[in-house]
Amino acid sequence: MNPANDPRLESWVPVAEGSDFPIQNLPFGIFKPPRAAPRAGCAIGDYIADLAFLHDAGFFTDLALPANVFSRPFLNEFLALGRKRIGEVRRRMSELLRRDNDTLQDLRPAFLFPASEMEMLMPVDVGDYTDFYSSEQHAFNVGSMFRGPEKALMPNWKHLPVAYHGRASTIVVSGTDVRRPCGQIVQGDDGPRLSASQKLDFELELAFISCGQNPLGEPIPLEMTDEYIAGFVLFNDWSARDIQQWEYVPLGPFLGKSFASTISPWLVTLDALEPFRVEGPTQDPPVLEYLVAKGARNFDIALEVFLRTEDGDSECIVRSNAKHLYWNAHQQLAHQTVNGCVVRPGDIYASGTISGPDPGSFGSLLELSWNGEKPLTLPGGNQRTFLEDGDEVIFRGYAEKNGVRIGFGACTGKVVPAVVPVYQKQQ
Repeated sequence: MNPANDPRLESWVPVAEGSDFPIQNLPFGIFKPPRAAPRAGCAIGDYIADLAFLHDAGFFTDLALPANVFSRPFLNEFLALGRKRIGEVRRRMSELLRRDNDTLQDLRPAFLFPASEMEMLMPVDVGDYTDFYSSEQHAFNVGSMFRGPEKALMPNWKHLPVAYHGRASTIVVSGTDVRRPCGQIVQGDDGPRLSASQKLDFELELAFISCGQNPLGEPIPLEMTDEYIAGFVLFNDWSARDIQQWEYVPLGPFLGKSFASTISPWLVTLDALEPFRVEGPTQDPPVLEYLVAKGARNFDIALEVFLRTEDGDSECIVRSNAKHLYWNAHQQLAHQTVNGCVVRPGDIYASGTISGPDPGSFGSLLELSWNGEKPLTLPGGNQRTFLEDGDEVIFRGYAEKNGVRIGFGACTGKVVPAVVPVYQKQQ
């Protein structure tokens, strides 16, 4: 067992029962104190440990980290050191924060800050972003709506992790408002028109962030993918279903997806999630050899979606789990690089919508309302088929075992009204 994962560990920092951030977690992120520059931090309970201060004070000297690696506005340089070094820093923080170590306790005011008083920023500078389509139930649901259940899955779906390359520039950190997008939509027989989307949706996803880099032209074998996965974040790939439906043939999503995607600010390491590995679904027909995933490659991570309306009506509308993914993160990465594609530190790879076997676990409004045919009724009486302006979507996720809860914090975004371009006809 990784000593930092020992369920018996306790910290001298107070950690409330049910906190997402016990000493067994210690995720990494970028925070900004008032009147100070952004820097890297580590979450513990309701506090953030300032890694830049601890590095400057010599607590990582024997790890031979680059100077100022934690004083950057992103984690990319740290992630470039690779999973082993990331794990060494996490283990050192575990040693320094455990209850029986008083090394840092007198320094508490200098490096430990209340999280509620800090601003959380994007954890990485995203160079590339891939969105997969890895949940069989989600793919079946969507395919059934538009092609019927007999042809719900495309012929390639069970042979490879289907994906598209998304827009890295519009990935935003939790708490950022999401503006309703505009694009071409078609209603009835009138042809396309420019309009604000009328079918704005969320997608419940889990994303991994890469570390290290493979040489151009050299695939990453599946058994080596662990070394290139730094950890995971929650991911909301906001979707404009009406824009997407008109534009996606034949090249796939474009404006219907590229306007915004939201990530949670804390990178939960692969090391912290090791105790929660589980077997994935049986893959039938058998996959090609380079995609054969031996052992437990999925993760038992409970996922929840809450919807809060502008008048305060609130409800948990989805309870799903990452263990339902047909294609796991290791298969995704092996397929991404089988053609020699380069993986770089800070790239994001999202799972695609995660839907479970029953309607309460469907990971999008498209499925929950069955494309608008079955409106959801919230406790206060509000009904929804798709998102309205003022709606706030909140994702939460956590893994729990042996009395330890490893959580991700919240991934939130509020819908604000569209800005519709106005064009004057040429005279």
